[in-house]
Amino acid sequence: MTQPPFWTLHEEACARGETVYIDPQTGFTVFTRLGLLARERCCGAGCRHCPFGHESVPVERRASRIQQPAWLSELRPDPSQTPAVLFWRGGKDSFLALRSVEREGAFAPVLLTTFDPATRTLAGQGLSVADVVDQAQNLGLGLIGVPLHDGVDYAAQIVPAFDLIPDARHVFFPDLGLEPIRQWREATFAGNPETAPMTLHFPLWGEDYNALLADLEASGAKCEVSAVTGSVSGMEVGSPFNAQLCERLPDAVDAFGLNGEFRTRMVFEMRTVTEPN
Repeated sequence: MTQPPFWTLHEEACARGETVYIDPQTGFTVFTRLGLLARERCCGAGCRHCPFGHESVPVERRASRIQQPAWLSELRPDPSQTPAVLFWRGGKDSFLALRSVEREGAFAPVLLTTFDPATRTLAGQGLSVADVVDQAQNLGLGLIGVPLHDGVDYAAQIVPAFDLIPDARHVFFPDLGLEPIRQWREATFAGNPETAPMTLHFPLWGEDYNALLADLEASGAKCEVSAVTGSVSGMEVGSPFNAQLCERLPDAVDAFGLNGEFRTRMVFEMRTVTEPN
């Protein structure tokens, strides 16, 4: 008989008021959220069900330890501005969405990235969580990491991330197209009572590729290919992503990799902060 996923066992144990349960894969005894709450503070061990945002785990170690959503940097949004969450994958689409948010000037963006808690990598992206931490640091922006555990409801895992910035009611996604993905995002957020009131934004949706390439070039930031799916002639990991590369791609390959043909990563130098006179 197949064992239910650990999250189900955890929720059932909490419903019974229990402080521990047995992990079905390892046989280890694991503290539930209730058991950890009884301690009244984070122990710093990176516990699977930590209800304290892993606040006692040193920031420099969180990328390799956290099992629940947590801040991966000391940086926080400007309190004088309205905070907004930007889902961040570390590539050109995420960066172009950030530029759009910053040009609008109405929000203080916080980056949010999801990753595999076992490999500490972003699915299909060719990037590790540590890579994204470096990006956020160089951009001077706060970053929240969300480990996505198998067999656990997606929305249930995302909600604690928003609890870390309770004033954030606007969420930005760097999607360019693909209507089914947008519909899934909208249905997922609408289907959870804690995320349903949030306003979702898709600043790059349907934008002209030439305009996006011009904006990427104008930024002066370096963009390179981080992963290639299948055989795409004229492209390899490490190739600079720019208009010239797009022109060389076969007609069957979307110039922005919309169908998953390839992924990119941004390489930033640290932003300089100008002190007011």
